[in-house]
Amino acid sequence: MTGNRLFINAYYPIKRYMPRRVQLMVRRVFATAKRRLNRHVWPIDPDSATPPEQWNGWPGGKRFAFVLTHDVDTQRGHDRCLDLMKLEQASGFVSSFNLVAGEYVVLPELRRCLRDNGFEVGVHGLYHNAEMYESRVKFNRQAVRINRYLREWESVGFRSPCMYHNLEWLRGLDISYDASTFDTDPFEPQPDGMGTIFPFIVEGEEEGRGYVELPYTLPQDFTLFVLFREKNIDTWKRKLDWVVKKGGMVLLNTHPDYMNFRDERHTYEEYPARLYRDLLEHVKSSYGDSFWNPLPREVAAWYRERLHREDGSADREMIGMSGDHGIAGACA
Repeated sequence: MTGNRLFINAYYPIKRYMPRRVQLMVRRVFATAKRRLNRHVWPIDPDSATPPEQWNGWPGGKRFAFVLTHDVDTQRGHDRCLDLMKLEQASGFVSSFNLVAGEYVVLPELRRCLRDNGFEVGVHGLYHNAEMYESRVKFNRQAVRINRYLREWESVGFRSPCMYHNLEWLRGLDISYDASTFDTDPFEPQPDGMGTIFPFIVEGEEEGRGYVELPYTLPQDFTLFVLFREKNIDTWKRKLDWVVKKGGMVLLNTHPDYMNFRDERHTYEEYPARLYRDLLEHVKSSYGDSFWNPLPREVAAWYRERLHREDGSADREMIGMSGDHGIAGACA
């Protein structure tokens, strides 16, 4: 049994009885040890840079894709989504917000506002725990309800709670893409990285089914700023620059739950939202117009298209589509 499995078996059964501060202290000690042990593959896994077969690059000759996603784990995060949306709008970026369907009250007005402003809404499971992966029976039972939310929310993307994943089982969801994996992240409960900084196809049981898998490729904000309490974005910049050099997909997962958008002192499980803004400004100032900032659903649509096209005509169409997100203005 691995050290990670021993920790999970010991920690998670008693987690609910621990004060939040104690939970973070325990995780921080374990994560610090894992960081030393995995420094050869995190934050950069040198073996993950191999592009897919017949790879011809990103649409419009862009150097890399810059894909922004947010997991909204709690009611607190839900209530901060518009703050995060406005921060990104001010810098000229769009992103996807993944909402937990049964964990808190998801306001239809929030979903509508995000969409009207050119952002995307995905489903982040029914509950923020690992229950759906405890057995195939439980997964199938939850999949029925998740598919209902996907239809109701007009969503095409899914991300599992806590980054648990079973790529075969996920074929039971009515999705265009899944984003429950990563290139390398030894700090997740299920730490098996995909070993790639590019999208890839998970074939379905029936021809024409299946979905595109979008692994995240930058460290999560919680890991850097809550667990490791880093005070700058140097780790993000280092990994970003490496992925850009390899022509890969820079996909980031952050959480409004942990961002402090006010000037007041942040709590022990928050970090200043200016750090995220600093990253966006760094990308703009360092890379200008050499990157593509699509929504995840657009990456998935383009990647499927590239498998079938014979020339580059679809590239120009996709760039045109992703450049017009129909910004509608402020929401009430």
